[in-house]
Amino acid sequence: MESVSIVEDKNGCKMSTPAGWTNLDDRAVSYARALAADAVQKVGNGHPGTAMSLAPVAYSLFQRHLVHDPSDPQWLGRDRFILSCGHSSLTLYIQLYLSGYGLEMKDLESFRTWGSLTPGHPEFGHTAGVEMTTGPLGQGVATAVGMAMAARFERGLLDPNTPQSQSIFDHRIWVICSDGDLQEGVSAEASSLAGTQNLGSLNVIYDDNRISIEGDTHNAFTEDVSARYVAYGWHVIDVAAQANGDVDLVALDAAMNSAKAELIRPTLIRLKSVIAWPAPKAQGTAASHGSALGADEIKATKQVLGLNPEEDFAMPAEVLAHARKVKERSATNRIAWEKSFETWKAAQPEKAALLARLRKKELPSNWDRDIPVFAPGKDLATRAASGEVINAIAEQLPEFWGGSADLAGSNNTSIKGAQSFLPTTSSIANANPYGRIIHFGIREHAMGAILNGITLHGLTRSFGGTFAVFSDYMRPAVRLAALMNIGSIFVWTHDSIGVGEDGPTHQPIEHFAALRAIPGLDVVRPGDANEVAQAWKTIIRRNRPVGILLSRQNLPVLDRTIYNSADGVSKGAYVLKDADKPSVILIATGSEVSLAIDSAIALESQGVQVRVVSAPCLEWFDEQDQSYKDSVLSPGVIKVSIEVGISQGWHKYIGDKGLAISLEHYGASADAKKLFKEFGFSVDNVVAQVKGIPK
Repeated sequence: MESVSIVEDKNGCKMSTPAGWTNLDDRAVSYARALAADAVQKVGNGHPGTAMSLAPVAYSLFQRHLVHDPSDPQWLGRDRFILSCGHSSLTLYIQLYLSGYGLEMKDLESFRTWGSLTPGHPEFGHTAGVEMTTGPLGQGVATAVGMAMAARFERGLLDPNTPQSQSIFDHRIWVICSDGDLQEGVSAEASSLAGTQNLGSLNVIYDDNRISIEGDTHNAFTEDVSARYVAYGWHVIDVAAQANGDVDLVALDAAMNSAKAELIRPTLIRLKSVIAWPAPKAQGTAASHGSALGADEIKATKQVLGLNPEEDFAMPAEVLAHARKVKERSATNRIAWEKSFETWKAAQPEKAALLARLRKKELPSNWDRDIPVFAPGKDLATRAASGEVINAIAEQLPEFWGGSADLAGSNNTSIKGAQSFLPTTSSIANANPYGRIIHFGIREHAMGAILNGITLHGLTRSFGGTFAVFSDYMRPAVRLAALMNIGSIFVWTHDSIGVGEDGPTHQPIEHFAALRAIPGLDVVRPGDANEVAQAWKTIIRRNRPVGILLSRQNLPVLDRTIYNSADGVSKGAYVLKDADKPSVILIATGSEVSLAIDSAIALESQGVQVRVVSAPCLEWFDEQDQSYKDSVLSPGVIKVSIEVGISQGWHKYIGDKGLAISLEHYGASADAKKLFKEFGFSVDNVVAQVKGIPK
């Protein structure tokens, strides 16, 4: 652990500034602080305090340390910056404005209003320069771990032999986080893994201001954070505040330089600050965290800063011009990088071609040629089929990698013959810093966020597995993936009471409905091995947020010479078995598809004509045109859904006259076959239920 400080004068003001720092930089910081107060005051709500105190931190980062190009926010060679404390969005917006990313004063004036580029929390894909959507605390820290892992893996794909820190693909991941971020468990999960992984490219600036909504964080948060991160294996630097409470820029600059020099361990810069500094009455108060300061306090603050208290949203032209010189410095760095990039392309034509494909998010021709077609006659768990498909995809897509939350053998998420993604310092057998198998540990929530970080980083496709019941632990990260519309792949196995003897704690009941309730998430539950293969093909092609639900127990591999092709999976639902004039349509997912077929055969023996529809993904089905939907779920025909979970959501498809055969209570510890029978998922019960439908 390091400590960095600077000598202060008798008034508690810093006696020097970082080399190259000018009066115009001081003024830029002062105006940035005032802008944070003005923006919140105008709209009447928001979080001014942290944006005020962090203004010098963010300004120093964007002007002096961050490798970026405001004219091209997607530049391949850039560092990544994440504002994990997304409530302090003005911290980022003001720097995007000062740096010339496209935000202008009018955007700050329209903060948190309809249609603005400056929403209450930063939103990925909405505002240029925002690398991820933040706001749920802890997610930014954990997602940044995924970005740092992706940076290393991508380097291994493209430039593995260049010495460390000398590759054009070497860059850093910067994070500013808050006390709240480090109280959330997801950050602890991910930070622990980051230390194990020796993610030396990850730099986290922790704003330790000891204030949250309820006041002093010591109400609930008294641990030694620095010692905790040392125990994780991080490089930790403590930076004290000046005596007057302001950020010590010289000490901070030294700390950031030290972080950049550290190539092995991730770095935590623990920065002491005073929230809302230098507001005379509001600084250091909980009120300044989430409320406007008030007109009088803002005027008083501007007087302390040496600004005109009667001016709102002020930014002198010379100050803005000075700040935007960062674009010139960035352009110089960009030119040098592009020269090195051209040299690399000439020396590595095959890898350059791979990079070009990855940047376009294209798939190679015949990428799915090795995906197996499963023969009928032998039952196979869909998790096992998924494992075979994952390996077939991995053969053709070097960018495809992933793992499990310590359940690889159960989730079938290992890539055969691949090495474990672990640093060179690891003593674990088969370790390789560029390996394709990720060991997330028993950290489901961090796994979800890390997958998002890998996806956001931009070049590779990753997946992570656990049991379906533990998707609850992942839900915040899954929701963020859907909110950002990024192609994270979540693999959830052991998807029903088919788990059997493990009992109700491990048997998902409400989870299908809960996952389908997330807007923008594709929830896929294949009915047999060939549906699994088609589902994976569709998942890879679509590149959208998706969860695939897979069985623990063996399921029949349907004979496609008798039943319709599994190609219909890509449309979400399709007619698997038809009748001349069906009077009832059985709709099923997953392990219940074979039950629907057996039930249809039994009903037909009693003179009832039945159509069986397999519906592996209702979201994909909803995208189809009405004529296709009607061809599958014919209007006027009685519809029965069969799914071993709660019925919530199914009435959209079966209608008021339809029947949902569902499970509205928790499971039990017993053999899977016994549970299905006892809970009504049997041919006898399905037949009885269907025949009991009023005519």
